[in-house]
Amino acid sequence: MKIQHLRNASAILTIAEHVLLLDPMFSEPGALPAFKQVGGGRRNPLVPMPPDLEASLAALTGVVITHEHPDHFDPPALAWVRERNLPVWTNAVDAPNLRRKGLDVHELVDGALGMAIEVIPTQHGRGLIGFMMGPVSGCYLAHPAAPSLYITSDAVLTDALLDAVDRLQPDVIVAPAGAANFGIGGDILFSVDELITLIQHAPGEVVLNHLEAIDHCPTTRVELRRRMREAGLSERVHVPEDGETLEFERRSASEHRRPRAAAPRRPGLQKWLTAKFAGT
Repeated sequence: MKIQHLRNASAILTIAEHVLLLDPMFSEPGALPAFKQVGGGRRNPLVPMPPDLEASLAALTGVVITHEHPDHFDPPALAWVRERNLPVWTNAVDAPNLRRKGLDVHELVDGALGMAIEVIPTQHGRGLIGFMMGPVSGCYLAHPAAPSLYITSDAVLTDALLDAVDRLQPDVIVAPAGAANFGIGGDILFSVDELITLIQHAPGEVVLNHLEAIDHCPTTRVELRRRMREAGLSERVHVPEDGETLEFERRSASEHRRPRAAAPRRPGLQKWLTAKFAGT
């Protein structure tokens, strides 16, 4: 399996025969408004996409969207995906809205893409801010010919998330490390201390993203690497630069953990409010 980190949460995942674009944000630097509401924000994104991506993007077989926030699927990315009619894989909550935008949408269910799959709801902040951030889901992807992967998507640490890690035992976890904060209210992504707890639970390797690309994520790569060294976790933690490609092997030849059947989830009031607020 290969993970080419692009920028923020965007990446290209090569899993067996699949080449999947994850949560693309294609806007030029400064094209999006500030996300930090109090304390001096800057227009986003802060940095450009890596150069020379044409060959990687030409090989895509599909797109995975964890949720519709603009730093995970912005208007230029939407237009780019729609123009190429790439299949879009997402959760049941976001699928109807993405279909209305003219995309070829498929739900991430167990067996799709020839993988064991589980959609795992996350908590994108706490209290009222967490509610207003809307329903967000990560996903567990386990192809028989590749390492198993848990993409947490945007989240803070919860018992339910740690339970998913303990139960599924993923070979690789991808998690956001920016400690995002609007300047008011609590963090809406893992703090560094929460990341350390997550990594201590992780059975394999962890890739940390959401760094130095949008204005409300203050954590830097230098700071994060230092904290990982101090915690004795550096050997299992990857903090990639934009454009860097990481390669992973299966930890063992035993079968991947099977996903758990979950109750059906459909868009509700929280999704409607978030879509209205964010203009999605």
